[in-house]
Amino acid sequence: MDLNPGLRNLGRAAVAGTAAAALLGGSILASTASAQERVRWQVPIAFPSHWVGLSTPIIHLTETLDAISDGNIQLRYYEPGELIPAFEILDAVSEGQYPAGFTWLGYDQGSIPVLPLLSGPPFGMEPPAFMAWHYFGDGRELLEEVYEPENVKPLLCGVIGPEAAGWFADPLESLDQIDGLRIRFAGLGGQVMERLGASVTMIPGGELYQAMERGTIDAMEFSAPAVDRILGVAEIVDNYVMPGWHQTYTTSHLLINMDVWNDLSDLSRAQIEVGCRSATLHGFSEAEWENPQAMRGFEAEGTQLQVLPPEVLEELERVTMEVLEDAAADDEMFARVLESQREWMQTHGVWHDKGHLPRSYYGELAEED
Repeated sequence: MDLNPGLRNLGRAAVAGTAAAALLGGSILASTASAQERVRWQVPIAFPSHWVGLSTPIIHLTETLDAISDGNIQLRYYEPGELIPAFEILDAVSEGQYPAGFTWLGYDQGSIPVLPLLSGPPFGMEPPAFMAWHYFGDGRELLEEVYEPENVKPLLCGVIGPEAAGWFADPLESLDQIDGLRIRFAGLGGQVMERLGASVTMIPGGELYQAMERGTIDAMEFSAPAVDRILGVAEIVDNYVMPGWHQTYTTSHLLINMDVWNDLSDLSRAQIEVGCRSATLHGFSEAEWENPQAMRGFEAEGTQLQVLPPEVLEELERVTMEVLEDAAADDEMFARVLESQREWMQTHGVWHDKGHLPRSYYGELAEED
């Protein structure tokens, strides 16, 4: 016996209503997708696309945008040098030669001094604190202000943790060893090396193996272990120095020509922004997974992983503060960004210091393994 025919009919109505809503929603989504503009961008990139955390986010972004736009937004990325040299991406995007490019902002510090603070400074924030500052603090607005005169819309599209401090022929026990070295060193860390007497040069990542092999340079830094392992430098030098005092985080950005950006629909802009946020998380997680495994590989092959003595780090920090203060005195935007970052580091530092387990906890786990 049916004790509650009303309830049965109500259930049938609910199922029918849900099915109708699903059909209607599907038709709306299909209509939106079919009505969306078609975006087809050529995107030159600064690093080979398989470099973990640096360029792999562009692969994730490309696949994500294709999926969430139902194929209406398609990026075609080009390896370094296929379209233009890696160091020319900003100019090419600014002038409208290409609609977008994927790069490390620090390459353009010669024309825009503040960029190393936004792409990876010495003795700076760690990635979680940086992302909080970027998305919820002053970071994104300051970044956009920096690029407004360049006619460029910048989007954070990748971040990884600290780099290694570099590859050296001998263990680095004193900063006196820096004097006279020919070294590849990027960003503000390169300026610190210069003050310590090194001859600093900027060489693209793809040319570093040959430069070390031929003796063009005596030492080098480039990236985190997963990328450095791809470069193969351990075949030439077996002393790998840490921690990455000179770049506590490294960012990648999608630079978009502002005229192109303004011509996009709200939907396309939202999808690209969401895609970049997803790529940032993807790249950070991938790098955190790959870096410790790369370090284990180095150790297994006989590479010496050296941790800088505290007194060396203290001296590096002292010289770094001099470099930062001088740069802030010479450039108003540098001073503004530096002040904002320092204020946030002071606030976040309370949480980082008191809310997290000490680093020795992880170290003890590693020693037990």
